This record gives sequence, C-alpha cells and structure tokens, in this order.
Amino acid sequence: MTAVALTGAQAGLVSCEACKLLSRPAHHDHPGHCPRCGGELEFRRARSIQYTWALVIAAAICYIPANMLPVMVTTAFGATEPDTIMGGVVFLYTSGSWPLALIVLVASVMVPLGKLIALAYLLIAVQRGVPGGNRDRTRLYRMVEFIGRWSMLDVFVDTFTVALVQLQPLMSVAPGPGVFFFAAVVVLTMIAADSFDPRLIWDSATAGGRKRA
Repeated sequence: MTAVALTGAQAGLVSCEACKLLSRPAHHDHPGHCPRCGGELEFRRARSIQYTWALVIAAAICYIPANMLPVMVTTAFGATEPDTIMGGVVFLYTSGSWPLALIVLVASVMVPLGKLIALAYLLIAVQRGVPGGNRDRTRLYRMVEFIGRWSMLDVFVDTFTVALVQLQPLMSVAPGPGVFFFAAVVVLTMIAADSFDPRLIWDSATAGGRKRA
C-alpha cells in the first residue's frame, strides 16, 4: 500500500483562484463565491487540459516562422536588409555587445521555447498521472506564469527601434512579419499558462497513487 495525502478536493474544500483562500463550497454544483474577496469559486476549470493543449500547439506552430522570418527590415541608402532574431543575436555578439546578445537570446528564443516545453510536460504529467514531484511541477508552473511577461522583450525592442529610426529617405526601420508571429507565441503561451489549472497536478498524482495502491 502506498500512502496518499488527502487533497483539498477530497476533503470537500475549494480554493479561490484570486486570493487562494481555501473554503467550504456552498453546494457541490454551485460552489458560490469566496468569503474573502468575493470571487466566483469553481472546483476545477472546465476543459482546462483541452484549451491549454490547443493554445500550446498553436504557439508551437507560430514559433517556427517567428524565428525563420525577419522581425525587422532596415533600409539604408536604398539597400534593404532583413534581420531575424538569431541574426540580431549574432550581430550583437560579433559587434562586442555579448551581454545584450545573451539577453536577447534568452528572452526571445530560450524563454518561449522553455515555456512550450514546460507546459507540454505539465500537460503530459497530468494526463498520465505521473507520480511524485508535485511540488516541483507546481513551482515550474508558477515560474512559467511569472516569466511570461518578460518574453515580449524582442517586440518592445523592435517597436522602439521602428519609432526612433525614421530618417527617410536615408534610413528607416520597419517591423518584419516575424515579429507578429513572435508576439502571437508570447500571447498564446501566456493565455495557455492562465488556462492551465495547477490543481490538476495534485489530482492526477492522487489518482495515480490510488491506482498503484
């Protein structure tokens, strides 16, 4: 027999997603509202896994053109030069600005990819009821949720550059098609992290523990 800890759902309790207060619902079908903040209570988000998978897959599809297509098109003295994200990283590194190149590489390439991998891992772990590591998975989810806003760094840099460098007809900078796909990746992963219900991590682990017992 494997001992399985009692979860809040098994105890008949529900947590508020706004203030995280654990309280007893008014009714099983209609939990009511949080006594502290007044937010609507729900045991689990409806179709959380399906929505999150759809958003993760859409973000993964957009991730490819976001890195393949140019995010910025520079026109100087009649010559046009497109720049991809990795092209910008290489340019910054070769020009001696390796700290800035590292920041752009992490924020614009590694962070979105890491978020996609992390969300896919959490979804697979929930669906398969992978035992152990519940606290680590919860920390991973909180990390994905926290760093999501910093993934817009490349979009902000392109926006400021386009706004500042407008010296027509000598030089101008315009956003490339890749920046729209990159923004889509960021937005979709942020929505995916928000649609994922972290309480499912503990539910699936408990169900897996009951099966093994």
